[in-house]
Amino acid sequence: MRPSTRAAALAAVLFALLAAACAPTGEQEKTAPEKTAPEKAPQRKAPPEFHLANIRQLTFAGENAEAYFSADGKELIFQSTRDGLGCDQIFRMKTDGSGVKMVSTGKGRTTCAYFFPDGSRIVYASTHLGGPECPPVPPRRPGGRYVWPIYASFDIFSADPDGGDLRRLTDAAGYDAEATVSPDGKRIVFTSARDGDLELYTMNPDGSDHRRITRTPGYDGGAFFSPDSRRICYRASRPKEGDELKAYKDLLAKEQVEPTRLEIFVCDADGSNARQVTANGAANFCPFFHPSGRKILYASNQADRRGYNFDLFLVDLEDGKEEQITFDPTFDGFPMFSPDGKKLVWGSNRNPAPGRARDTNIFIADWMP
Repeated sequence: MRPSTRAAALAAVLFALLAAACAPTGEQEKTAPEKTAPEKAPQRKAPPEFHLANIRQLTFAGENAEAYFSADGKELIFQSTRDGLGCDQIFRMKTDGSGVKMVSTGKGRTTCAYFFPDGSRIVYASTHLGGPECPPVPPRRPGGRYVWPIYASFDIFSADPDGGDLRRLTDAAGYDAEATVSPDGKRIVFTSARDGDLELYTMNPDGSDHRRITRTPGYDGGAFFSPDSRRICYRASRPKEGDELKAYKDLLAKEQVEPTRLEIFVCDADGSNARQVTANGAANFCPFFHPSGRKILYASNQADRRGYNFDLFLVDLEDGKEEQITFDPTFDGFPMFSPDGKKLVWGSNRNPAPGRARDTNIFIADWMP
C-alpha cells in the first residue's frame, strides 16, 4: 500500500515503512553483504543536488504522492487527498502541473496508479466495491507504534485515461494493490494477500493468468519493471523466524502491517535469479530502475542516524556503489525517471506552505547525469 497520506506519515513517523524472496519455490536468493549505515554528519547547509536542475513544484495543496509518467513523458498520474476528499483518489495532470483531473470514482480509497505504455488505459487499486466511504485508519499500537492498513477490500482496476470503462482485474479474497505495468505492455506486477501472505504476482493486462513470483514470508511490494521488461525491482521486509514472524502474521490477520526494516531486491520478471541489493538495515523503499537498467534509484533514511530524514540514493547493480542524490532536510521519496531519462519526478516535503510542514507535494527536475 502506498497512499500519499502514508508519505506524510513516513516523514513524521520515520521508521514505519513497508521478507520475501523474489524466487520460485526451492530457489535460494542471493544476499548482499551486511554493511553499516553511514551516519549523517551535522550540516548547516545541505550539499548541492548536482543531479537535479531546474526543480519545479507541481502541486501546492493537500497530500500528493506517487506521480508516474505516461510513456510519452507528457503526463503524470498520481494520488492525492485534496479539495475536501477524505482519502486518496487518482488524478492526472500535465508535467507542468496544469490540467489536473480526477480519474478515479471518487468513492472508497485508491492507491498505486499507472499508465499503460500505449496510453490507452490506466490501472489503479480501489476499495470502492467495499463501500463508498473511506475505510477506517487503524489506531496506533501500544507505545505509539504506527501500522499500515492492508484493506482486504482493495482490488485492482483498469480504466480509460479519463476514468471511464472501469474493469475489475482482481477478485481474489484479500488485499490486491500496488500494480505497475511493464514497458512492453505484456504484464502487470502487483502485491496480493490471496495466499495468506503479501507476495508479488504478475498477470496479463486484462487480469488473466495470475502467477505468483515470491514465496518467502514477509511483505513484498512496490515493484517496478526494468526498461527492457525483463527484470523487477521491489522492496521487502524480512521478519525473522520466531517472535518477529509471529508478530507479523498476527498483524496481517488483522489486515495490518508494522514494517520496521526494508531492503531492495531485484529478480527476473518470472521471479528467478532474485538478489538482495541493499543491506544497510535501514528503511529502503520505492525503488525504480535507472534508464540504463544498470542502477536503481530508491528512498532511504540510511544517511540519518536518527532515522528521521529520507533521501534518494542511486545504487549500481554491478559494483554496489551508492550515491546520495537529494540532501533536503525533509522527506524525499517515490522517484521515477521519465521514459527518455531526461527528467525525474518525486514526492517531497520541501518548500511547504505556511503551517503545512508535513504536506507532501510533487516535484519535477531535469536529470543531470
